[in-house]
Amino acid sequence: MTALPVADTTQTRAWLRTMLGARRLRVLAAVVVLVAASVSALALPATLGRIVDAVAGADTGRLPLLIGIVAGAGILHALLAALGRLLVSRLGEEMLAELRFSVVARLLRLPSGVVEKAGRGDLVARAAGDARVVGDVVTSLLPAFAGAAFSIVVTLIGLGAIDPRFALAALAAAPVQFLATRRYLRRARPAYLAARDAQGDRSQRMLESVDAAATIRAMDASSARDRHIDEAATTVVERELRATRISVAFWNQLNVAELVGLAAVLATGFALVGSGATTIGGATAAALYFHALFGPIGAVLGGIDELQKASAALSRMVGVLTLTERPERLVRAERSPVEVALEDVGFGYEQGFRLHGVRFAIPAGSTTALVGASGAGKSTIAALVLGALPPASGRLLLGGVSPSETGCALPRVGLAGQEPHVFAGTLAENLRLARPEAGDEELREVLSRLDARHWVDRLPDGLDTVVGAGGHGLTVVEAQQLALARLLLHDPDVLVLDEATAAAGGDRSLDRAVAQVTAGRTTLTIAHRLDQAERADHIVVLDDGRVVEQGTHDDLVAAGGPYTRIWEAWSRGPART
Repeated sequence: MTALPVADTTQTRAWLRTMLGARRLRVLAAVVVLVAASVSALALPATLGRIVDAVAGADTGRLPLLIGIVAGAGILHALLAALGRLLVSRLGEEMLAELRFSVVARLLRLPSGVVEKAGRGDLVARAAGDARVVGDVVTSLLPAFAGAAFSIVVTLIGLGAIDPRFALAALAAAPVQFLATRRYLRRARPAYLAARDAQGDRSQRMLESVDAAATIRAMDASSARDRHIDEAATTVVERELRATRISVAFWNQLNVAELVGLAAVLATGFALVGSGATTIGGATAAALYFHALFGPIGAVLGGIDELQKASAALSRMVGVLTLTERPERLVRAERSPVEVALEDVGFGYEQGFRLHGVRFAIPAGSTTALVGASGAGKSTIAALVLGALPPASGRLLLGGVSPSETGCALPRVGLAGQEPHVFAGTLAENLRLARPEAGDEELREVLSRLDARHWVDRLPDGLDTVVGAGGHGLTVVEAQQLALARLLLHDPDVLVLDEATAAAGGDRSLDRAVAQVTAGRTTLTIAHRLDQAERADHIVVLDDGRVVEQGTHDDLVAAGGPYTRIWEAWSRGPART
């Protein structure tokens, strides 16, 4: 698998600047409130120092006023701090919601080749796991981190106001904190990025095993797959433990820094009181100021641990936004069948398979079947027509227009595949994915055309019945009829059929439904069952990425070439029955 890119520091900061710049007034409001909260907190140690001096000087008359100031400052600080945290949290949640939406939207618009190379595990890890990591930090840590940062600055100013030498003494802890933080930052980000990558790989292996559960059981390969997943899980644990060890070492060094700083402030206070440069109350206030720094400094420096996790996750999410999405197609307003033409089209995968000079045309309103062994190139040609892959050479024309041309309106292209997807939601919502403005009567009319009305009317709530994951289960035939009804609502000019009836074992009602959908539309069908090729207007036979034969069914059978051999083998086999 080829992992999706990870944004570098410059790209991540550019995204943050853009998001914050769009909300500059609200950012300013949050800063003003947090500064005010930090200033109000200064009144507490200062007033407590004055209380100490009042008690020491037997000046008890001032105590009620000083106690009232302490109570008022405490209430004001609590209110301002709560408001500041709320403002920061709302900003962060809005930015995260916009990022999550942008990431999912970009993933949905990526070329299919990019998605296939990355694997679903990495996609799920970024859209869900990474978003959760960033969300946890935005909700719990970011507001506290912002408030703590302002408190540190304002409290150091308060220390200096008592006596600049107290502020200098407090800075004795700074070298230890600086070295600890520098060492941590150098080691933590790579460690957390490696851990997130390992989690993506573990997710990919688990998803693959779930998707292929039937095959794994049939081959009695459960133990091997368990070991395959365990290897990835072990790697996750090892990388998480390495990151945790880095974090624990960092916290131990912060505790040493607090010890050094407090000892320096107390020693400075003892010396200044002894020389008469300050009072006992002033030294008490200074000690309280420094002690009050423990929480904010711990929150800021300790929060760096969680911020590094969030930074790694954020870089992975922003990295998705650096990918070039598939260009939006301008779709023609008028709907009519059009000719599809492949003119010496070539395409190659990294794995080595290539299409070589494929040339054929599908006249407007007709059906062409692609026939060939597995790996001959049928699905690749279908992906080219759908626009999921761009031709490496030659030209693909839809109604005389190349999809690579910008500003040109293209025909609408639809797909009916072997495994139709039923989205979690009501049956009506599933249908309206293709045409949001469709009314209930239009939905029922489309279902009637496909002989699906009878089972829809029997559902507990009709069109409002919840289907998909956690809802009412649909049979294979019902799910395919639902997908075909979406196609009718989508009303494509060009239709690609990839064995739309295969999963139902050739159900005749589905054959009739497919005939309804393809009527009057230019259709390319991948024919594994040759009765579908027999009914097609034109057949293209592929072998190893090349067109080796093409013509009508009768002409190809009479020619005695590759198609004749395939037809005779299929006619004698069990698939014919």
